[in-house]
Amino acid sequence: MSSLIYRPATPDTWDDLVELFGPSGAYSNCWCTWWILPSRAWEAAKPEERRDILHELTAEGREPGILAYDGPAPVGWVSVGPRTRYARMMSPRAWVNGPLDFDNPGWVVNCFFVPREHRGDGIAAGLLRAAVEFAFDRRATYLVGHPIDAEESKPGAATLFPGTLSMFLAAGFTEVERRGTRPVVRLDRPTHSRS
Repeated sequence: MSSLIYRPATPDTWDDLVELFGPSGAYSNCWCTWWILPSRAWEAAKPEERRDILHELTAEGREPGILAYDGPAPVGWVSVGPRTRYARMMSPRAWVNGPLDFDNPGWVVNCFFVPREHRGDGIAAGLLRAAVEFAFDRRATYLVGHPIDAEESKPGAATLFPGTLSMFLAAGFTEVERRGTRPVVRLDRPTHSRS
């Protein structure tokens, strides 16, 4: 969908995010906090507590992700931010770490949400491109993702929230490692020579 526009999650777009996530809070009332909270804390948190965490990030101006709009209607979401925001990703034992430099953990694109009625329209791919631009505009040195290799694992639609490997590769990411069947992909910030 070439007519989409993209806006960061801010206090001005919070109501749109709530509308997009709907009564189920995106996937099973996760409110896009699954990566933010350690495992036990996530399990113990009530849906409204998860929602409050995302709201606080938004209200504080930390821009926890990007919304896609088709006209005035929000039609998709991607979570993107400094890896240090995501407690579940910062543990040395985290399966997603891959070759992680703890002195410069970079940024991560880790979750997409597109309502069923808008899937198959290229919204997630557009959100990924917007996330790359967003991160590099904010001086991220590199971005990582942990997508699903849909060609190998044949997943159901509900498990594709991290995005697909083919989508990341098309956006310029390179696969740098495999954890079982899960790829780790990376995109470095372009360096431009100055004359």
